[in-house]
Amino acid sequence: MSYKDVYQSWEDDHEGFWLEAASYIDWDKAPTKALTDNGNGIYEWFSDSLGNTCYNAVDRHVENGRGDQAAIIYDSPITGKKDKITFAELRDKVASLAGGLAAKGVTKGDRVIIYMPMVPEALVAMLACARLGAIHSVVFGGFASNELAVRIDDATPKAIIAASCGLEPGRVVHYKPLVDGAIELAKHKPEFCVIYQREEERADLIPGRDVDWVEFQADTPEADCVPVEGNHPLYILYTSGTTGAPKGVIRASAGHMVALFWTMEKIYDVKPGDVFWAASDVGWVVGHSYICYGPLLHGNTTLVFEGKPVGTPDAGTFWRVIDEHKVRSFFTAPTAIRAVKREDPTGQLMKDYDLSELRALFLAGERADPDTIQWAFDHLKVPVVDHWWQTETGFAIAANPLGVEEIPVKIGSPSVPMPGYDVQILDEGGNKMGPNELGAIAIKLPLPPGTLPGLWNAEDRFRKSYLTTFPGYYETGDAGMIDEDGYLYIMARTDDVINVAGHRLSTGGMEEVLASHPDVAECAVIGVADQLKGQMPVGFLCLNAGADRDHDDVVKEVVKLVREKIGPVAAFKLAVVVDRLPKTRSGKILRGTMVNIADSTPWKMPATIDDPAILDEITEALKSIGYAGA
Repeated sequence: MSYKDVYQSWEDDHEGFWLEAASYIDWDKAPTKALTDNGNGIYEWFSDSLGNTCYNAVDRHVENGRGDQAAIIYDSPITGKKDKITFAELRDKVASLAGGLAAKGVTKGDRVIIYMPMVPEALVAMLACARLGAIHSVVFGGFASNELAVRIDDATPKAIIAASCGLEPGRVVHYKPLVDGAIELAKHKPEFCVIYQREEERADLIPGRDVDWVEFQADTPEADCVPVEGNHPLYILYTSGTTGAPKGVIRASAGHMVALFWTMEKIYDVKPGDVFWAASDVGWVVGHSYICYGPLLHGNTTLVFEGKPVGTPDAGTFWRVIDEHKVRSFFTAPTAIRAVKREDPTGQLMKDYDLSELRALFLAGERADPDTIQWAFDHLKVPVVDHWWQTETGFAIAANPLGVEEIPVKIGSPSVPMPGYDVQILDEGGNKMGPNELGAIAIKLPLPPGTLPGLWNAEDRFRKSYLTTFPGYYETGDAGMIDEDGYLYIMARTDDVINVAGHRLSTGGMEEVLASHPDVAECAVIGVADQLKGQMPVGFLCLNAGADRDHDDVVKEVVKLVREKIGPVAAFKLAVVVDRLPKTRSGKILRGTMVNIADSTPWKMPATIDDPAILDEITEALKSIGYAGA
């Protein structure tokens, strides 16, 4: 079947299409109905089913004769360690950890926060929660204590599973003090913490609260898989909001299994037993969908990589891993390929490795610029697929479905909508726009299985965030267009969430931190184009009247503040002190215009600007830090 045939088969029978996809999952009670409409834009998939994600990702492969196949390959160029865990070994590890959790009272519906580096134990922890029907919330390891505390208070976990430390090139990231600090800050207190002690740093445990990963599961019986309803949450994953509070995206169990299984063959073009590698982190949605669940559900070997695209030890590390472990399908962020390209522009290091097993490179997390796509294609000689999706959707909205048909590539486009997604371009009034017209990208409801059914304890916020602007549609928050051939183009964010090296970060959240500095009266943060990371945040500071401070000192202090409050992931390094911010007469800061000036892209004087002369001052400030054509 061609792509058009497959998409048409979904259009002809939405529910029948997904019930057929559901037949590849092992159920305790198979779904008899695909979709439930709960009204007001709230939908559920396969609600009458009973099943368990851990069983489908682990146990069934052992029972079906795949027990000796590698489930996880661990490769850590930072420590020099490598390991392979078979499906049979993974089953034992997961059942044992789940048994330890169960003995401490963790049951179906309880929340567990996981705060781990890129080690196999992170996947074991996720799967152990899924085995019990507990709802995990993975927080990116190294996030600052106050960010972790916010998530503790929202998810109210019974337990936290953490490692003693994470490792970056040349330094140890001390996880345990961050966890202790977060618990101290949080109103909600978890009943206990499970600490996985790494050789590189052993943490001090607090008696009565902290338990050792090995010791606490040593004398407990293994736990069996607990069947859960199709609409039971598998996990909560927090994504940046435009205000201070993060949004807890819920992933329902049944639809998640069905959708991810479908994508492994149809989009990523892998067969059970093939090695699949997503070079991301378990703290992000890519890590959930395509390091942990997607590959294991489909019977693939997944790679857990603890390293960087450059510097561990060089820009050839990706190619070494692909050669050594015979990776068939590779998924990373454009910023990673840009980093490799910057260090090795002629692709010389690739020539040291046999990449003949690699059949495709997939890019997502931010817009893949044409130069990066072309460079990768010229050197790898395999399809380079830019595909587009969000934390909220959990899998690709638009892609080139290599397992169905390799359609012609249009560089700059993530190709075409996947089955389940009726993507439309709307004007401000919600009217459908024509080919090549720029507008808001929206998806007609219902969203497919595997996407978010809501936000954790925040139904009103879910409606306001996604369903209110265009009734009957999910608002993606992106702007773009669809050409006459049905190819989608993502042009810009329509809100103030910026993308730094594939990580969506809220400029509003950074502004809150800057505004907390005692000398800052007003501030703004914009995302400026960056060749390596896609975007970088730049802060503008208006100081309090009478604040007789050296500007460089204030800038250093706010940079330190953002690092402490949000974490190094924000990559916040640049700020400049200005007298005023450009605003409309109604008081709205003209961030979009500031971005255009910084990036030296054409712009028009906003009709509603209060004082046009301010833009000259902003231009000079940007030039002083290397932007605006400096």
